Amino acid sequence: MSDNADFIIEIGTEELPPKALKNLMVAFGENVNANIDSSSIKHGDIKTFASPRRLTVLVEKLANKQSDKKIEHKGPPLNIAFDENEKPTKAAEAFAKKYNTSIDSLDRKKTNDGEWLSINTVIEGKKTTEVLPELIEKALENLPIPRRMKWGDSKIEFVRPIHWILMLYGDETIKTSIMNIKSDNITWGHRFQSSGPLKISSVSHYLDELEKNGYVIADYNRRRDLIRVGVERAAQSVGGKIKNGEILYDEVASLVEWPTPLIGNFDENFLQLPPEVIISTLTEHQRYFPVTDNDNKLLAKFITVANIESKNPELVIDGNERVIRPRLADAIFFWNNDQKRKLSSRKKDLSRVVYQKELGSLFDKSQRVSKIAEHLSIQLNHNFENVSRAALLAKCDLLTGMVGEFPTLQGIMGYHYASADKEKEEVSLAIRDHYKPRFAGDQIPQTLDGMLLAISDKLDTLSGLFSCGKKPSGNRDPFGLRRSSLGLIRILIEGNLDVDLKNLIDVSLKVQPKNKKYNDKVSQEIYEFIIERLRGYLLNQDSSLKSETFDAVLFKQPSSVLDFQKRIEAVHMFTKFEKAESLISANKRIANILKKNNFIDKISIDKKLLDLNVELTLFETLNKTKNKIDPMLKKQSYTEILNELAKLHEPIDHFFDEVMVMVDEKDIRNNRLALLSELRYQFLNVADISRLSII
Repeated sequence: MSDNADFIIEIGTEELPPKALKNLMVAFGENVNANIDSSSIKHGDIKTFASPRRLTVLVEKLANKQSDKKIEHKGPPLNIAFDENEKPTKAAEAFAKKYNTSIDSLDRKKTNDGEWLSINTVIEGKKTTEVLPELIEKALENLPIPRRMKWGDSKIEFVRPIHWILMLYGDETIKTSIMNIKSDNITWGHRFQSSGPLKISSVSHYLDELEKNGYVIADYNRRRDLIRVGVERAAQSVGGKIKNGEILYDEVASLVEWPTPLIGNFDENFLQLPPEVIISTLTEHQRYFPVTDNDNKLLAKFITVANIESKNPELVIDGNERVIRPRLADAIFFWNNDQKRKLSSRKKDLSRVVYQKELGSLFDKSQRVSKIAEHLSIQLNHNFENVSRAALLAKCDLLTGMVGEFPTLQGIMGYHYASADKEKEEVSLAIRDHYKPRFAGDQIPQTLDGMLLAISDKLDTLSGLFSCGKKPSGNRDPFGLRRSSLGLIRILIEGNLDVDLKNLIDVSLKVQPKNKKYNDKVSQEIYEFIIERLRGYLLNQDSSLKSETFDAVLFKQPSSVLDFQKRIEAVHMFTKFEKAESLISANKRIANILKKNNFIDKISIDKKLLDLNVELTLFETLNKTKNKIDPMLKKQSYTEILNELAKLHEPIDHFFDEVMVMVDEKDIRNNRLALLSELRYQFLNVADISRLSII
């Protein structure tokens, strides 16, 4: 028998939830990998496959048994194992007997605590085929399944009912039971195009057999690529191109096993609708791909991906066209009906819609957002007329028929209705963008008014819910406050807005309902919550950035997110300086000395008491440096500040080489401590360098 072979496990189920399929596939592979590694079984690469009715993991070159495990057993120390005549004691005899060996065969192990008797034993690894069932079951149990199902009279729970399990090790079928389902070398192909069960004789035949005789492309990534290429070619054949394809490729790949792109049409009269309405109707409701011309204007066409290769594709196309027609007709009705009223006429109606039980109505929220936006505009010396108007109208489209039918169009429809009402373009655009960024990778608002409105709306949400005690806990975040915080950060950084965040949080708390008391503790909690999202954002932006660099800046509690980022960049650059290690070490030493001596009060340095040349040199060099960096602080030129401070490394090194700080004379001692305190204070203008690791 070979020392290794490829192994495959396929879990056959009812149709799996399409939005979860890719994550389930990846997690299954990761879990199998981790379980095999923890069981000391050597293996090669691990590949994952998935289709709507299967999750599959293939492990290449999986060893046929676990690695043997060596265990060292510690016996009695030598002074107890042998008497003064070097004869074995009962303790030594008992230890040898326990492991069925002679005393002469025992090893002697030296440690820091002395010398001991010891013996090594080997636990032989089990056959891989014996271990695999338990490993696979654990991997399935730990999949990220939000809601599990039971079926029949079984107590087993899984994302969907399991119908078959295929397990092969090379060309050997592993007969076992997993989750009460017996495994075999049988799989099933396409629900309609395949004629029956498929026998897989070897792991190497799995993908080909499923595709040729089962009409299933099990390789998820290959199936996705085929869909992308297929729909793009279909669009090109009618002189168009795909719009927003990336948001659908994964989901469509999770819906079909045998993708067949088809071209459908709809009445050109529907093109009078805002393009976002048509796109939403096609993509969200039907998973159809919209088609545009070369000028990015929608065509009255769409691409659908069927899960069958029909002999009469025109019937399939007709069926899809019949589905889309009434949805677009409904959209036309809502579009025309909503415009019978001006958007602004819906403001009063917002008072009848509860935003959150303890925070009042949508009207109340709009008023709060307007006040926050006004304050933010003043901070940035920006005219607040347009952003205040947009704040009062931003939630009005929630009361329209179109948004009631297409909730994802909130904000977007507000833009179209405001434009139709001849509101200022700045107001309409701010309404359109105030929910942005909606998801990772989404654009931030494109106008300053839109940025200010989005910031104000997100801060009102954070402040209101935190003041109600509804902050996220663990993995639970029902109100999406983490997403709101990250969106807020992105707008401030990518929009280059130097805003006093702490002050803005205070303002947003003060405008909350009267029963929600303004509280310094809540304000700090919100600040820390946002800053922790900033940590993740910045570390994700630059993999070389260390968390300790963030902590060094966090010590300063910068009120501006933009200022925080500038400090991070400066400290990160500082760590690459040639003398960084010496300066970090000096900062740590200074911090420890000051802390140990409880030196907190700022005492003026008396130049007359600096009786050594090296401390006088440090004092004078530090004063010159202070004069240089004071104007740099106003410009937030933190990299230049640390550049200047880095030039102090020689006088600092000489000081510590030649000066005894903790002398008996109190005045001299305090004067030297004051000099070190001033030196530390200058570094703290940027960050707490002492928190960095010595390189």
